[in-house]
Amino acid sequence: MHADLDRIAARVHAGERLSRTDATTLWHHASDDDLADLASVSRGRFHPPGKATWVVMAILNYTNVCVARCDYCAFYKFPGESGTYLLSFEEICRRVDGVIALGGQLIGFNGGFHPDLSVDDYCNLFRRLHEHYGERVAFYEMTIAEFMFVTKRSHMSYAESAQRFKEAGTRWITGGGAEILTDAFRLRHSPGKYRVEDYYDAQRAVLDAGIGSTATMVIGFDEDFEERMEHLERLRSFQDEVRGRLASFLCWTYKPGNTELGGGEVPTREYLRHLAICRLFLDNIVNIRASVLTRNEDAMLGLRFGANDFDLPTEDEVTQKAGATVSLDFDRILAAARRAGFEPVQRQPFARPAGYP
Repeated sequence: MHADLDRIAARVHAGERLSRTDATTLWHHASDDDLADLASVSRGRFHPPGKATWVVMAILNYTNVCVARCDYCAFYKFPGESGTYLLSFEEICRRVDGVIALGGQLIGFNGGFHPDLSVDDYCNLFRRLHEHYGERVAFYEMTIAEFMFVTKRSHMSYAESAQRFKEAGTRWITGGGAEILTDAFRLRHSPGKYRVEDYYDAQRAVLDAGIGSTATMVIGFDEDFEERMEHLERLRSFQDEVRGRLASFLCWTYKPGNTELGGGEVPTREYLRHLAICRLFLDNIVNIRASVLTRNEDAMLGLRFGANDFDLPTEDEVTQKAGATVSLDFDRILAAARRAGFEPVQRQPFARPAGYP
């Protein structure tokens, strides 16, 4: 046994913040059982043992036109390519209606970087959706990455754009598009997308406008452990800075099918160990979420490694194009949660944390 493991375990039980060195020691030297046990202790600071929450949701891809050219994406089409689409309001409503018919409580939107759409276009769409659906379903209107792109294309500041979205009724702009938040990773795989400091400038403006947001991470590209820790360390510092206003953290895994980058998938064991490190290190994020979309029933094992919440997805073309499989047999996923030792409890979409204007 590594000499520092007992010391780190004592810090976890005392509710003390772990250092990056502590997390690295756990990653390399703690057993799976030890990581699961310690992550459960950390989880227990926020959530009752033996229960996990879930929500039925969809990620609706309203366009596949994108100029970001990320080498890990199997979904996008460049403008002018065969097979591009941009859904009309009526088509979007038909898709939303279909999700509601399946019990959907939450619709997230993801459409990449469409060069012909402006802030006005997005605001008009979201305003009409809120007027049409009222409180029947919650919307996560777009991602931070999309917000950054359309704001710059519209020649606005982040603060001005966020205020426009707020006035249009936008309640959430999620932390999607983060992948691995290091500049080295971004330069390797999506050099035209953004730099990390710019990402957090945009998210800070969204939060300051009174719009909710979340944190995300994708592992399994070619990043090493130090890059993963750089992502988590920067995220924890940002959550401190914004006084805990990020509502949740979701980690999922890269799907390599039909991508330029290619490669393989992260094994389940590696994903579970990473979830435990996330729960232990991100001591200022209440909700750590497991990814059914990319791990299917195996995601329920993540509840033993610190996760407390999960989606039951009905669609997401981005990950499905890359090899993800979506099942509407929700009972099978819920049964897997019970086998993992947790009673799944359906919840309403998250409320925004305290501290908003």
